[in-house]
Amino acid sequence: MTQDMLREFLSFLVSFGQTFLKGIPISLALAAVFTILTWFWACNPGRPWWHKRDLITDLCYWFFIPVITRYLRIGMLVLGAAVLFRITTADGLIAFYDNGHGPLAALPLAAQMVIFLIGEDIILYWTHRLFHGQRMWRYHAVHHSSEELEWISAARFHPVNLFLGSVAADVVMLLIGISPNVFVVLGPLTIAHSAFVHANLDWKLGPFKYVIAGPVFHRWHHTAADRGGEKNFAATFPILDVIFGTFYMPAGQLPDNYGIGEREYPTSFPAQLVHPFTQ
Repeated sequence: MTQDMLREFLSFLVSFGQTFLKGIPISLALAAVFTILTWFWACNPGRPWWHKRDLITDLCYWFFIPVITRYLRIGMLVLGAAVLFRITTADGLIAFYDNGHGPLAALPLAAQMVIFLIGEDIILYWTHRLFHGQRMWRYHAVHHSSEELEWISAARFHPVNLFLGSVAADVVMLLIGISPNVFVVLGPLTIAHSAFVHANLDWKLGPFKYVIAGPVFHRWHHTAADRGGEKNFAATFPILDVIFGTFYMPAGQLPDNYGIGEREYPTSFPAQLVHPFTQ
């Protein structure tokens, strides 16, 4: 038993290291790109992102949240397969999820990607609104706590928010038959787009502001509740906010003054993880 536990622990460490290392090239590329873009098109001119007061906190989220997300997703997939399809063996899970299942898995991968993006964004829109409610806000407040909003702030999510938000949406789409292969292509694009909408850029995207979420669109969402903080819930497609009456991009204005109203909100990574449970 001891050897088995040691073997599993070593396997976990290897998997953790691989996930961690995969994020380094993407992170360096995004840092370079947004450093250059912000130099020319800053939404809120000021000190650069690497001088953020809570940069260490953002870096902790940026590198550890993908690992947390991965294992939460695996755990929820195993549970979902067992409950919905009575699959409990490793071989059964591999056969079930390797290339998807059912009618959706028979579609071309490009079609599956479109279905995944639309389906997941609809789920995320409503879960996002749920997290702005009184009961769930304590967990989502972690994401809004950054007062110097930058691309590196994109991963600042409490694990509870992840579990009931993006991870749950991923699992729903996989359980209905979408192939896990969509993550191979969409994974890096999702990371890049999430960093993009949080970047300190004044890009409104012109007529495409209704088609794809951009920096100004999402930065309004990080302002005070009486401004745009209770608007712009869509992660990818702003048309959802148009349809449900939550679209907000006032002409001739740019967002500023980010963060939450709670005074003395913790700024360190460990304290923010614990804080929602102390309220």
